[in-house]
Parts: sequence; C-alpha cells; structure tokens
Amino acid sequence: ITAAADAWARGAAGLPKPWQPQKPVLPVEGMRNVLITSALPYVNNVPHLGNIIGCVLSADTFARYCRLRNWNTLYVCGTDEYGTATETKAVEEGLTPQEICNKYNAIHADIYRWFDISFDYFGRTTTPYQTTIAQDIFQRLLARGFLLQDTVEQLQCENCQRFLADRFVEGTCPFCSYEEARGDQCDKCGKLINAVELKNPQCKLCRGIPVVKPTQHLFLDLPKLEERLEPWLEQSWATGDWTANARYITRSWIRDGLKPRCITRDLKWGTPVPLDGFHDKVFYVWFDAPIGYLSITANYTDQWERWWKNPQQ
Repeated sequence: ITAAADAWARGAAGLPKPWQPQKPVLPVEGMRNVLITSALPYVNNVPHLGNIIGCVLSADTFARYCRLRNWNTLYVCGTDEYGTATETKAVEEGLTPQEICNKYNAIHADIYRWFDISFDYFGRTTTPYQTTIAQDIFQRLLARGFLLQDTVEQLQCENCQRFLADRFVEGTCPFCSYEEARGDQCDKCGKLINAVELKNPQCKLCRGIPVVKPTQHLFLDLPKLEERLEPWLEQSWATGDWTANARYITRSWIRDGLKPRCITRDLKWGTPVPLDGFHDKVFYVWFDAPIGYLSITANYTDQWERWWKNPQQ
C-alpha cells in the first residue's frame, strides 16, 4: 500500500516509458514475452455480444494488462473455417464454402474492429500455411507410429452419392429419444453419438434415408501416449492452474483409458490428407483447427517458430 501511495504521489512522470515493440512483434531476449490467443470463433455466423464476452473479451483485457506492464505481448486470433458447419451454411445460403468463409471472416473482422479488440493480427485457417503446418504435423505423427488405419461403419446417402459427415445427419437420439439429434451429439441430453447409432436417420441435404457402409479412416493412436501422459498430467496438476472441471474431465478420460481418435472425414472442404488411399478425404476439424493458432501466427510472421517453439523465452 505504501509503494502504491508513493507511486501515485509521483504521478505519471514517474512511470516507466511504455514499451514499443518492433513490428512484427517477436520474442525479445531478457524480456517477459507473452503470447495470447482467443478461442478461434467459427466462421458460419455473425458474432453477437455473448460471443464477444465468451470468446475474445477476456483475452483482450489480459493483452491490455500485459502491455501496460510493459511485457512484450503478441495477441493473435482468427476465424475457424473448415468443417461440416461451413458446408452446411454454404448449402443454406447457396454459396460455396470459400465464399461463406470470405463473407463471414470480413463480418467478424469488422465487428471486432468496432469493439476495438486489440488483436495484433486477426487471420483465418483457410491458408496455405495451415495446409503446410497441418500436413507436416500429420507426417511427423505417421513417421513416429502414432497413427493407425481402421474400417468405420458410416452412413452414406445414395441419393447425394456421398458419405455423410456428422452434421449432415439428423435422427432420433438413442439415449433420450429427442427427434432432432445430430450425428455427433444430442443437443437435448448432451451425450456424444456416432451417426450410425441414430434411430430413423435422415440426410439433412435431401431428407433421404442413408444406408450403413464401410469406409477407411485414420486414427490418432492415443493409447500409445498414456504412459507418457499420466506423469506429465500429475506434474501439471501440481504446478499449473487447472480448473476443477478441466481436472475432472481429464481424469475421467485417463481413468476410462484413452481410445483411438478418428482424424479424417469423407468431405471436400478441409485440409487434404497427404497419404495414398486417402486423397479423397480431409482432416477432421478438431485435428485441423487447433493448428490454426500456429498457422495464423505464421501468416503474421515467417518467424512464428520463435513464439511457438521457444520454451526458454
């Protein structure tokens, strides 16, 4: 309290000079370097006040605080643009997925500018860097034996002549009988669903009745990581600032045993899978989208690895 009173008495002249980072903002030896991201907002809607509060406002507040502390701060964000939600919106509006992304990325950027959100860079995930970095991570996983291939039973619409991704299927929830459950989860009871488990499934595009057919997919072999993950989690729980909910969910996954996780989809709109036999598939959006933080930083600066692969700073 005494120090605060002294600083107040000295006035603004006694404050340290504001730090003016170079452009682009890069880590500086000897300084506190802070990289901030917001959860990437999905591109298929117009953001409203709830999105602002839930997605970008807290990170913006923290970024402003860091700059006031004269910490060397980079704050990046951007729209998440691949996946079935974009394809669904494109069908609704009679546009291509790329046109939908261009339209709503501009709307998002304008709204955040209006709210004066202090991004150093606001990008998007449909860029060449996204493809390059995602495919490189995939190749590293493949080379290290962390991927496996398996046959999956999937719904196919013979009328549309395509396998139906999760959001292109609706039906009755097998758990609570809600009649408008999606092919990935039920919005009424909240349970995760495999599309083939739906009762009375329908194709959202043509309202035809799909049939179950086998298709090949690639999976992250998560059980291989369990031995290395558990001690890391114990250390991170002890030293980090995890919420009670995050701890509970993570512990339940570990307790029940990690399962292989499918990372490919039978879609056209997404990052292509660079592997023979899978060129007609793309990466599942939850494999692809988190890599957007890296690729958006790469679009901001070609020295992006100094932020993302630099634990000493």
